[in-house]
Amino acid sequence: MPARPPFVLCLSGHDPIGGAGLHADIETLSAFGVHGLSAVTALTVQDSRNVARVVPTDPNLLAAQLDCLLADCQPDAIKLGLIGAIEQLPVIAEVLRRCAVPVVCDPVLRAGGGAELVPGSYAAALRQILLPLVTVLTPNAAEARRLAPEADDLNAAGRALLTAGCAQVLITGGDEPGPTVVNLGYQPNTAPQRYVWPRLPETFHGAGCTLASAIAARLAQGDTIAAALQQAQAWTQASLARAYAVGHGRRIPGRLP
Repeated sequence: MPARPPFVLCLSGHDPIGGAGLHADIETLSAFGVHGLSAVTALTVQDSRNVARVVPTDPNLLAAQLDCLLADCQPDAIKLGLIGAIEQLPVIAEVLRRCAVPVVCDPVLRAGGGAELVPGSYAAALRQILLPLVTVLTPNAAEARRLAPEADDLNAAGRALLTAGCAQVLITGGDEPGPTVVNLGYQPNTAPQRYVWPRLPETFHGAGCTLASAIAARLAQGDTIAAALQQAQAWTQASLARAYAVGHGRRIPGRLP
C-alpha cells in the first residue's frame, strides 16, 4: 500500500461559484498533493460579485461532524476560513487544542464585493478565543486593522496580533493601493519581512483562501513556517496569473493545471 498523503482539515463556508471557501481549499490542497478533510461552517448565497446571505451551520451539528471525523483520522494541519457564527468559536478552539497541529487562519470578515459576513462583535471574539491557538494568521490589510483597532498603522497591527498569541502574522497587501503588492510578515522579536509581488491587472475572488490553504499544505508536508510562507505566496501569485472568469464579477485563481 502506498503511504498516505498529508491531511489538512479545512473549516470554512461553501461558495457555490467555486472561487472561495471549501472549494478553493480542496483545489489548492490537491494541487500540492495533500488530501483535504472538511467541515462546512456556513452555506452562502453568492456569486463572483458579492455575497447576499450567510447561513451558519448549527454549532452542535458542527461539533458532531468534527467529533465523528477526528475519531477516524488525524489531520497534519488545520486551515480556518469563514467561521459562520461566534457560537462556533469555542467548538473550533476545542478542536485546535485536541489536534495540536499547525493552524492557518484566514480571518474572513467581509466579502471582496463589500458585504459584511460576520457581526460587529465577531472580530474581538475571534481574537480572544482563537488567535492564541493560531500558527499563521493571514489577514488582508483591512482585516488586520479590524482585528487590531487600537493600532495606529499596519506595523502596529501586526505586532498587536502577535501579542494576541499568533506565532506568525502575514498581512497581505492586495487591498492596498500601489503599483506592487506588498505582504508584511511578522514574528516575535524580528523586524517585519516584506514580500513584494507584481500587481496583476484583475481583481480576484478567493485569493485569500488560496494563499492560506497553500500555507497549510506546505506546513502539513513538513515545511518550516518561513519556507511555507515563501513557497505558498509564489504559488498563489502564479495561480492568480492564471485566473479566469466564471461569471460577470471577479476572476477566480487558476489553481489546477
